[in-house]
Amino acid sequence: MVRKEYVVEEITKLMSNVDLIRNIAIIAHVHHGKTTLTDSLLVKAGIISKSVSGDVLYTNYEAIEKDRRMTIKSANISLGFEYKEKDYIINLIDTPGHVDFGGHVTRSMRAVDGVVLVVDPVEGIMPQTETVLRQALKEKAKPILFVNKVDRLLSELRLTPEQTFERLQNLIADINTLIENFAPEEFADKWKLSVENGSVSFGSAYDRWAVSRYIMEKNKVNFKHVFEFSAQGEEGLKKLQEMAPIEDVILAQVIDHLPSPKIAQAYRIPQIWHGDLNSEEAKWMLSTDASAKTIMVVFNIIYDPHSGEVAIARVFSGAARKGIDINVSGRTTVQKLQQVGVYMAQDRILVDNIPAGNIAALVGLKDVSIGDTLSEIPVEPFESITHYSKPVVTKAIEAKDSRDTTKLIEALRVLTKQDPTIKVEINQETGEHLVSGMGELHLETIETKLKDDYKVPITTSEPIVVYHETLAASAGPIEGKSPNKHSKFWITVSPLPETVQKALDEEKIREGTPKGQVAIEAMIEAGLDRPTAKGVVQVVNGNMLVDVTKGVQYLNEVMELLVDGFTEAVRDGPLAREKVAGMMVSINDATIHEDPVHRGPAQIIPAMRRGIYAAMLTAGVTLMEPKQLFTINIPQEYMSNVINLLQGKRGQVLNIAQDREQISINAKVPVSEVIKGFSNELRSMTQGRAIWYYEFAGYEKLPTELQNKIVKEIRTRKGQKPEPPTAMEFMD
Repeated sequence: MVRKEYVVEEITKLMSNVDLIRNIAIIAHVHHGKTTLTDSLLVKAGIISKSVSGDVLYTNYEAIEKDRRMTIKSANISLGFEYKEKDYIINLIDTPGHVDFGGHVTRSMRAVDGVVLVVDPVEGIMPQTETVLRQALKEKAKPILFVNKVDRLLSELRLTPEQTFERLQNLIADINTLIENFAPEEFADKWKLSVENGSVSFGSAYDRWAVSRYIMEKNKVNFKHVFEFSAQGEEGLKKLQEMAPIEDVILAQVIDHLPSPKIAQAYRIPQIWHGDLNSEEAKWMLSTDASAKTIMVVFNIIYDPHSGEVAIARVFSGAARKGIDINVSGRTTVQKLQQVGVYMAQDRILVDNIPAGNIAALVGLKDVSIGDTLSEIPVEPFESITHYSKPVVTKAIEAKDSRDTTKLIEALRVLTKQDPTIKVEINQETGEHLVSGMGELHLETIETKLKDDYKVPITTSEPIVVYHETLAASAGPIEGKSPNKHSKFWITVSPLPETVQKALDEEKIREGTPKGQVAIEAMIEAGLDRPTAKGVVQVVNGNMLVDVTKGVQYLNEVMELLVDGFTEAVRDGPLAREKVAGMMVSINDATIHEDPVHRGPAQIIPAMRRGIYAAMLTAGVTLMEPKQLFTINIPQEYMSNVINLLQGKRGQVLNIAQDREQISINAKVPVSEVIKGFSNELRSMTQGRAIWYYEFAGYEKLPTELQNKIVKEIRTRKGQKPEPPTAMEFMD
């Protein structure tokens, strides 16, 4: 601990020189070696000893991470290094690689200016490799590449030097294709990776050696030495570690090729902040001005048993200082910052001042959420942090002892603040807490934390799949009446055009109330006509409410209640009480009672909700099921059995590739078919030799022959009549 405090003391002296700061994340597919690589950098910074590097996995400090040897949450650490006679700070985030915890990667990208992409050359570009790289490029975080586990090419695949070079060149070319396709236009060429310019390195994080152009020129080492020493066992490995220490290689790569906050904020701020770029606050952030008013963005929340919620934020201007008054975006009250600190993995060490360009741990702010903008003066908030994967699996969780229910509610509240990809709802009929996550592993970790960290004994249901409801066709105008029959609304529903749905998925059209001409133009560009785009009142969960009325009296006065009715309808659809997706609801006409007493929430909200339900059921409602894209690597002899298994699970085989005796199968499979027993079946069928990964592949329509059965099952589980309602039931 003394050593860490000393390190922090040294770091705080350097924080004000933004040219010597690098904010980076290490990103990769699961088990490609991110945390092992992080250990090597901790050795260089003096945090851990060389003898335990690669085994201690320092940033995997939670018990569940140690048990699984897998990163489950992002970990922040600030490191000081000397390079070319200058002292640098690297604020590093070690991120998870498993798809279930991809939300941590998304959030971390808001805080960093560059990423180290780690790839295993035997497995190559896996689904999550592409996903995390795309997330980084979207936030204008510049990538560099470390090809880890190169020794596997020599020891397992027994490739010749020529074959190894060819494999590595093809890997770099494939990653450059991704950069070309997904990087911002102005960086598509500039950010391409190459061995020649030093942005690529190769090595073994576990064995603590790496080569790059920098180390080749400095220590006169080359690939010939790598092959030569690799063949010499332990003795050769020691020579490699001496001639090409991994920490020196990665450090040089990060400092030489990733931007300082001063360089990065000049092009990142316009990407992630949509305020007036000619304003005073824009100038502060664009120039990383530490003497200006403080503006920060929260990208993580950690719960500390002593201090409560600790907000982790990137400081874009000014400085995080104890005692300053802070405005939180969307809140009216001003709060005082009580403590400021630096995280060293699980340890938070207090400091006085963290200037612009750095990452700060903040204590004392109440009701703060991930994505919030914190500032000394009110400013336009940063764009929200949007997660790409959606919760697809749900479990009902209850406290074993009803006296622990309050404790359970508080624990779930804290967990959802720390990880917004966890969704919690209360089933009003049963009183159960329905917890939704990215997959089975995500839910398992939530259960483990509730039991171990929060000491709440719980009981859980079998996993439940999250379906969506959508329209089969258009319908309307349908009349929605208020319970007192004094107000009426004529409503049309229609499926959103595919181009508009795509724009919503890509965040070109934002959730919430459309703001300004920019929002209207984005909707027109996506395919809506101008009158419709101008009439969009609200966007909720990928559904649009549009006002196309002309001169209806009192409509503006009840519009907020109509939005509430629309929101209720799309969050709890008529067919199976599942969320609605991809629908446009248009208000065509209305007659509204002149007396405000007769048009309150109890009248207007049900009129809107019931009108939408009637229109949806008239149009025809279908269920959509979540699917996952599986990549399964197996020896050739198991191929036909695995394909039969996938097809028996309603899977669609998309691609089969062969590399020597190994087969790689890509298939899209419904989540409902794989949440129970699939792993055991696959292991049993391949004698434990299958390696597989999956990622969220979106929602697709459920086959018609299955719909009635699934709808009845869902409705029964939710305490509803098995048979879905008819449109007439909502038109009385």
